[in-house]
Amino acid sequence: MHDLSSTDTSAASELSPGEVERTYRKIFFRLIPLLFLCYVVSYVDRVNISFAKLQFMHDLGFSEATYGLGAGLFFIGYVLFEVPSNLWMQRIGARRTLLRIMLAWGVMSSLMMFVRTPTQFYVMRFLLGVTEAGFFPGIIFYLSCWFPGARRARVTAFFMMATAVAGIVGGPISGFIMTRLAGVAGLPGWQWLFLLEGIPAVMLGFIVYFALGDAPADVPWLSDAEKALVKADLLAEEKTKHTGHLEGLRGALANPRVYLAALVYFAVMMPFNAIGFWAPTVIRDLGVTNLLDVGLLSALVFVAAALGTYVVGSHSDRTMERRWHVAGSAAVTALAFALLPLAGHNVPLGVGLLALAASASYGSFVVFWTIPQTFLPRSSAAGGIAMITSLGGTGGFVSPAFVGWMKTQTGNAEYGLIGLGIVLLAGAALLLVAFPARAKTVEASKRSRRVPA
Repeated sequence: MHDLSSTDTSAASELSPGEVERTYRKIFFRLIPLLFLCYVVSYVDRVNISFAKLQFMHDLGFSEATYGLGAGLFFIGYVLFEVPSNLWMQRIGARRTLLRIMLAWGVMSSLMMFVRTPTQFYVMRFLLGVTEAGFFPGIIFYLSCWFPGARRARVTAFFMMATAVAGIVGGPISGFIMTRLAGVAGLPGWQWLFLLEGIPAVMLGFIVYFALGDAPADVPWLSDAEKALVKADLLAEEKTKHTGHLEGLRGALANPRVYLAALVYFAVMMPFNAIGFWAPTVIRDLGVTNLLDVGLLSALVFVAAALGTYVVGSHSDRTMERRWHVAGSAAVTALAFALLPLAGHNVPLGVGLLALAASASYGSFVVFWTIPQTFLPRSSAAGGIAMITSLGGTGGFVSPAFVGWMKTQTGNAEYGLIGLGIVLLAGAALLLVAFPARAKTVEASKRSRRVPA
């Protein structure tokens, strides 16, 4: 970022506080709805396999363990190629990166319709993770070109809601496709599901590339004074960064709390991820046979997840308490999982318990990301958060594989979820012991809930 000219500085200073707020509101509504939609589509393509399995398991003769392993392999590809994708993004820019990623993952998602063997299933899920790697960091990088840190934290937190929204809209849409298009052109519903739900990513990739500018200076809908304001705010933020990325990464590597936080995140990630991949199966096991009904009931689960995200996160912000919000939500999640087998074929009770688990799990996930900022100094925050994400994110692979193995062994996915609840409780206990309460938290944690993918 180059220095401001005196003209730029003068133009920026002419804006009143009200005009400053209107400028950033204008940027928000120009960028965020489209990017939010992209993130919803990415999550739908990541977890639509949870609906497709209700048909292809029978058609292809796959076991529950095969499904669980394949579902988790997505995260291996995602974690391994996230750093290379981010490095390449630095060379070609955010818009080209988002176009590349969305085209590749959309095509790969549609090609899932041709899977016939477990090996093909494993390879395609791994490649889907490879192609999507770097998507969320790409959005974060893009937002850093438009919003200063104080505003960017709130914008970033908004994206967490996309995963819940994806569950709300993805379930009914997937159920509709699989029931209404089954047999059309001789294709089963699950093949239509993969084909059709991969197309929006491709279309949105082109829309993002042509509709968005790489930086404020590139767009015609900001005035010169508004462009100067954004540039001045970003430059002021840049001047506060006194330590390079390498030194920051070294600081994160030397901080033992980073590794403890990664263990906690591993525990938090497991049920959060498992709900997305196993909720339709649990609902079907309650005795719901119509796939459209499964989709509608799963949408209710994610409505609860969205509410939990807001309620738990907002209460944590108001009270400025983090540890017990995570631990309490973890206990509620574990309790709901433990009671699931008692529901039998009682659909309202079973869906209610699953919804309770989802609301608490999503709430704990959001609040967790306020905690690293209370012990990471500014110089190593980026590196520390990246390490926590990469190390703890392996829970995304372990959890669906574990539940699939347990369902194969016992015939009941709920027992696998109970196991994840136990791990979550252990993680909550580690959080309370390893991160004692402080009289005063770091100022940066007061308003931000930074949430990696």
